[in-house]
Amino acid sequence: MRRLHVFSVVFICLLLISTAACIAETTPATGSEATTATTATIETTTATTTGNESATPALEPFDPANFDDSTTVDNQWMPLTPGARFVYEGNTVQDDGEVVPHRIEITITDLTKVIGDVRSVVSWDLDYSDGELVEAELAFYAQDKEGNVWRMGEYPEEYDAGKLVAAPTWIHGIADAHAGIHMKAKPEVGTPSYSQGWGPAVNWTDRGQVDQMSQETCVPVACYKDVLVIAETSATEQNAFQLKSYAPGVGNVKVGWRGEGEKTQEVLELVELTQLTPEALAEVRTKALELEKSAYENSKDVYAQTAPAEQALGAGQ
Repeated sequence: MRRLHVFSVVFICLLLISTAACIAETTPATGSEATTATTATIETTTATTTGNESATPALEPFDPANFDDSTTVDNQWMPLTPGARFVYEGNTVQDDGEVVPHRIEITITDLTKVIGDVRSVVSWDLDYSDGELVEAELAFYAQDKEGNVWRMGEYPEEYDAGKLVAAPTWIHGIADAHAGIHMKAKPEVGTPSYSQGWGPAVNWTDRGQVDQMSQETCVPVACYKDVLVIAETSATEQNAFQLKSYAPGVGNVKVGWRGEGEKTQEVLELVELTQLTPEALAEVRTKALELEKSAYENSKDVYAQTAPAEQALGAGQ
């Protein structure tokens, strides 16, 4: 998700009525070869029906025939290797203004799942706020023949004091949801924003745009050159941006923010990058399948309409 933490219902409602129009800038990376930053916007096309106008975001053309070896995700900006585990730590600002520690754990499983006739990679993500698990998520990715990495959907469970309170699921092809491009094969500064997915039933409207290239940044894991920065926003947060830094051959290494409307001011850095042992990966697989079992029980209108995830052929052997 664009937000690497859970939004409260109250916060979402406040965003919907926000009229802030100014942008205050902070950047997640600096470098002597800095490229002029661009500002992501929500592009729309307008259709008129029975006298009422409705704005529909420009979505990315999706064709299952354009996917071949879709679970081999080797895009240099977002490689997804089964067993890779990314841990991010930082802080975020809660609705009451309190700054709290934030930790994200993302593990690429050896599971795959067919969505929209395209076999997709499954990631298992855990989100901790001030030491408490507030969200667990299954996210689905596939790479097309050109090397673009698509986000095919997600099943997140949101928790309050250990109890499930929401599961805002969107899956391509169900309830008007549409897959989007999470990472371009050849990102370039100055190109238009692009849809990262469209799930109108759960207000998933994320868009990305290349913001900077050729940056340098250091995080606890390492220092990186030739870093790409993507600015992400959504229809309800047009004056709020997450700035995600991607190192070639690694993936997302840092998260920053920009915009007066950015209430959470989330900052995260990659603090751990490991390749799990076969035994540890098997444990992750078990946990991911447990979450999928819960998905079938708690998302009957969406997730229950999908085929079960399967262990990739040859994985763990």
